[in-house]
Amino acid sequence: MQHVTLNNGVEMPQLGFGVFQVADLAECERAVSDALSVGYRLIDTAASYGNEEAVGRAIAAGGIAREELFVTTKLWLEDAGYEPTLRAVERSMRRLRVDYLDLYLIHQPFGDYYGSWRAMEKLHHDGVLRSIGVSNFFPDRLVDLIMHNETTPAVDQVETHVFNQRTHDQDVMKRYGVQIESWGPFAEGLNGFFANITLTSIAAAHGKSVAQVALRWLIQRGVVVIPKSVRKDRMAENFDVFGFALTDEDMGQIAGLELGRSMFFDHRDPEQVARLNSLRRDT
Repeated sequence: MQHVTLNNGVEMPQLGFGVFQVADLAECERAVSDALSVGYRLIDTAASYGNEEAVGRAIAAGGIAREELFVTTKLWLEDAGYEPTLRAVERSMRRLRVDYLDLYLIHQPFGDYYGSWRAMEKLHHDGVLRSIGVSNFFPDRLVDLIMHNETTPAVDQVETHVFNQRTHDQDVMKRYGVQIESWGPFAEGLNGFFANITLTSIAAAHGKSVAQVALRWLIQRGVVVIPKSVRKDRMAENFDVFGFALTDEDMGQIAGLELGRSMFFDHRDPEQVARLNSLRRDT
């Protein structure tokens, strides 16, 4: 397994396992157990996924030393603000059955995320959160957060795949020492992802799958990736991406697939922002 070193010296696996949209708790627990048995050590969840308890049960039953695991979860909108964030972190750790988190992210760039960030800085200083970061922050909001706070985010987890490559965003992150992490590395199969002629041709040339090529392309760019699957054979396939390399020509052909837009959600569209904020639950 390759690792990246975050801006605070913490090492993070470059390939992990995500559990977004694994809502059935028994299935989620089984999937995380399978992922751990395959060799994954980075597990990524979020309070809004509703499956932290299932992830926690799988971790507790896995028999893997805590220091070998890298556990990530995220703060949802209703918990924005200083005091709510402190309580949210405590709840997430209780559900995950851990006494510290390796990475805690602000899930969306809305609400009182400045209050949340200062609470996260406190918990980071206290050792409860080994690393803190953000998710879905565009460069303008990311830089503004950096300029007005003591701690620079260690990670910005953003939609990143062959159709939305985020190269400019990654350049800005590098300038400030922020690690880019991809969610949706397969674009959830949209836009004919798995049948794309460029990807299928490159995959055939290497004797690999389209999924493996897509993950390898991200890894060679220095991106952390967290693919999801509930099938153990696919988990193993996704994990097997360190024994080959894409050529410069391959990388250039994939760069040509850029569409420069989200497949899912525009964080700068006022109507979509209003709709996302309407998903807040009363606490």
